[in-house]
Amino acid sequence: MSARATLPAGSPHGLPDGAARPGVDVARSSRHRGRVREARLVAGLSVALVVLAAVGMTLGDASVPLSGILDTVLGRADVLTQFVIVELRLPRLLTALVVGAALGLSGALFQSIVRNPLASPDIIGITQSASAAGVLGVVVLGISGLALTGLVLAGSLVAAVAIYLLAWRGGVAGYRLVLIGIGVAALCMSVVSWVLTTSDVRDAQAALVWITGSLARSDWSTLNPLLVCFAVLVPLTAYLAPRLRSLELGDDAAAALGIRVERSRLLLILVAVGLAGSAVAVVGPVAFVALVAAPIARRTLADGRLALVPAALVGALLVLGSDLVAQFAIPDVTLPVGVVTGIVGAPYLLWLLVRTNRSGRGG
Repeated sequence: MSARATLPAGSPHGLPDGAARPGVDVARSSRHRGRVREARLVAGLSVALVVLAAVGMTLGDASVPLSGILDTVLGRADVLTQFVIVELRLPRLLTALVVGAALGLSGALFQSIVRNPLASPDIIGITQSASAAGVLGVVVLGISGLALTGLVLAGSLVAAVAIYLLAWRGGVAGYRLVLIGIGVAALCMSVVSWVLTTSDVRDAQAALVWITGSLARSDWSTLNPLLVCFAVLVPLTAYLAPRLRSLELGDDAAAALGIRVERSRLLLILVAVGLAGSAVAVVGPVAFVALVAAPIARRTLADGRLALVPAALVGALLVLGSDLVAQFAIPDVTLPVGVVTGIVGAPYLLWLLVRTNRSGRGG
């Protein structure tokens, strides 16, 4: 009897059905470990957010114990405690969480789409274009509320489309998008500076939030439009995430898998711009959160995963923690949250520029 006749049937490789294949098992085991590690990171970040939020609710001129928070949730708190928590602190806390999550998710999308660690909305001109639109709306047009939010979102989208078209050369390369975005950012900040220097002092004071992000004016009226945008854009991100995984393999590999590369890239960019623009429309440009959230999440996982959910949670943790530092670190001095995130993010940006320059990945 020949050797071929002794091989079990049921497999093109002569292996019985269900038999272990080392390469396949290793890949499955690696994916399983990656999912477990990501789930643990998400759980840990969620617990940290809950703890930090609870601590933040107790801080302030009107001190509220943890039991007061529980009483408010259960509807047993007195009128003053309920007012302090529900009307004053909860809107600011939720705004910080949603803004941070939106910026973190937006940065993760941009960096994955372009495959460049410098590609984030606060580097490539998206938040600066939103700032320019906000300043023009407040100072020149005299609008506020939903009209201002719509104008800021429209300005962000127009700038994103302009950057995309200017970077297009039969496709979009990461370094071109980053360089053109930096140029657009400089142009937008020039517009902001010109409007502020030529406007009335009172108008300029009202527009300062569009230079350095601040949560000081957070309330339910500004939070609700942000929640609506977030509720629409997060499911779109989840729907487009499989295409993003394919795009990370490279344009040729993604096309071979049946992905319409440029259409998918444009849709993902528009979603990322919507996330960043809706956040900036409420609190102004909170610097560097979008830049650092995804790298922190990916380095924690250390397996090259997209880490979209961890990036959103890291962004929320950064904004909430920075806001608490801005409010209470210096007695009798309240800083804009963008000042604190800038202090944290600027050294990281310098380190990233040095690192990418040495490894040849910056351009």
